[in-house]
Amino acid sequence: MKCLLAFSLATAVLTIAVAALCAQGTGSASAAFDAANKLYEEGKFSDAAAAYERLLQGGAVSSALYFNWGNAQFKAGRTGRAIAAYRKAEELVPRDPDVRANLRFAREQVQGPTLRPGWHERSLGRFNLNEMSAATAGVFWLLFALLAAWQIRPSAKRALRNWVLLAAALLVVLGLGLGLRLHARLAAQTAIVVVSNATVRNGPFEESPTAFTARDGAELRVLDQKDDWLQVTAGARRLGWLPRTQVVVVPAL
Repeated sequence: MKCLLAFSLATAVLTIAVAALCAQGTGSASAAFDAANKLYEEGKFSDAAAAYERLLQGGAVSSALYFNWGNAQFKAGRTGRAIAAYRKAEELVPRDPDVRANLRFAREQVQGPTLRPGWHERSLGRFNLNEMSAATAGVFWLLFALLAAWQIRPSAKRALRNWVLLAAALLVVLGLGLGLRLHARLAAQTAIVVVSNATVRNGPFEESPTAFTARDGAELRVLDQKDDWLQVTAGARRLGWLPRTQVVVVPAL
């Protein structure tokens, strides 16, 4: 009994200690976030961007943090890094009007060749992967319940028929959407240019002829990679290679 009591007491002390450390870490992150916001309000945009980035490197993740980081990067004149930050925020809050408005405005500042999101990308982008997974799972179980009721109560088949067809059609649509979202998340990548001018070359060598020039903030689809080079395209037969150091690579959606 004494051993059990001692173990329980030790467990309680450990739990309190862990909770205190977590609270301390949260308080420290909150203070650092407030300090970064103050730098932004003082017009020290590069310093604010660096402060937000330190928070991210420390493991802090939130839509507000990515959003403010994007604002600081944009104000500091780094359009590509701002777009990358806004896209990170959009992954967490895909329908937030401020995030979508700032991302759209930043994209409008990009000069030269860049990929513009199509209607299907805009449609899929309204829901993040977790939301689409939950919706698909929910409709699957709804269809399962309807089919179970169909078998248990044959007399209700006529009443259930339309609901079963509707749920099945919705499941197909959601399943296709989820498949596309997963592919965009896990397989397809976008390279966002984060230098003033990125020279896209015909081959993965500094000596290769220039194919085209991509400006800061240009979004390019990644097709292949070789060593420290990425093969990218901006559509309209614009294809070439550029160093990985000149871009930030993010999921296509």
